[in-house]
Amino acid sequence: MKILGIGNAIVDVICKVDEDFLPNNKLVKSTMKLVDEIEFNKLLANLKIEETISGGSVANSIVGLSQLGNDVGFIGKINDDKLGHQYEIGLKKEKVKYFYSKKKEKIPTGTCLILITPDSERTMCTFLGTAGNINKNDIDIESVKNSEMIFLEGYLWDEGEAKSAFDTAINSSKKVAMSLSDLFCVERHKTHFLELVKNKLDLTFANEQEITSLVNAKNFNDVINFSKQIGKIVVITRGKKGSLAISNNEVLECNSKKDLKIIDLTGAGDLFAAGFLHGYINNQSIKDSLEKGTEMSSKIIQKIGARI
Repeated sequence: MKILGIGNAIVDVICKVDEDFLPNNKLVKSTMKLVDEIEFNKLLANLKIEETISGGSVANSIVGLSQLGNDVGFIGKINDDKLGHQYEIGLKKEKVKYFYSKKKEKIPTGTCLILITPDSERTMCTFLGTAGNINKNDIDIESVKNSEMIFLEGYLWDEGEAKSAFDTAINSSKKVAMSLSDLFCVERHKTHFLELVKNKLDLTFANEQEITSLVNAKNFNDVINFSKQIGKIVVITRGKKGSLAISNNEVLECNSKKDLKIIDLTGAGDLFAAGFLHGYINNQSIKDSLEKGTEMSSKIIQKIGARI
């Protein structure tokens, strides 16, 4: 198996809203807020659902990798309930091997309300459900050992025993990649994330805001210098400014594609990671991997949802 993803197993519920909906509900545009089941249902009550898919950040990337012809798998915790069944079927339909045996849990399968404003930005309200309760006993060690690389998400750190799951997976893996996921996520777990990036990850994905916050950079040169010093691969997306990768003291850049009809930015980072990892795991150059990431993210932002 090429890559095994480990992340939040979340059913994405995608809705369009007007600009006023966010401030009226005390939401900050383009961020992810954790909510309980009551608040989730209250927010959803008066909205029209555009689409539901088997989501979660890393799961979206893994599906993208599968669509590019890679042998991939995923571990994420679901309940043996209606949404859990939908989730598993959705992944298997995309030819993703699912290495988790669902069972009856007290807490339901996780869901994420993705709110798309007219400017195509996405704001997320996540009820983690049982996804946030993943622990070391949920990690299929054989599938970790049988993969060339594991891919983790920062979002997993937001609840419970996820650290034990991370450590178990990392200690049995050949190579480790991780996405920092979200600015608020970085700020909540800065010390732990910094330790991971410096000492345990082979490859880190971040956007400019996330990596700047992580290293307390005063400017982007500080980010570049930090990335060179740690001697790992750091891949940074910068929106309209394109993307870059720092590897072996070399900085490689890739321009963003122009004149795109942007509809929804939901899966941009996830599909960029899929494209880059596709190149990387198939021994393409870092530059070509950046190009593939850009191609994938450019496709996904021109449609609703995180599926090409």
